[in-house]
Amino acid sequence: MLKKQLGNKIQTLRKRKKLTQEKFAELIGIDAKNVSKIENGNNYPTPETLTAIAKALDVDIYELFVFQNNLPYEKMRQEIINNLADEKVVLYLYQVLKGAANF
Repeated sequence: MLKKQLGNKIQTLRKRKKLTQEKFAELIGIDAKNVSKIENGNNYPTPETLTAIAKALDVDIYELFVFQNNLPYEKMRQEIINNLADEKVVLYLYQVLKGAANF
């Protein structure tokens, strides 16, 4: 579910900037096919790519993970805690945060 939400958010922000997948791919240094896979929720971007995506879209990395502005803080917090039971999610988030620290 997180991959799909992240992909949708990236696609929405990319379209707001009126960028094609090809131009966006150029800006972030990956193949357009990979942009499509990320936006469709089939792949997670690497921490480096996530940093490049945020920069190209003129947003902070955390903003890519804000999916519903009307979601109460406690519900968001609980969803995050529930997802931390998955080792892969913890590892991924750690890598994202480490990449963000170098941004």
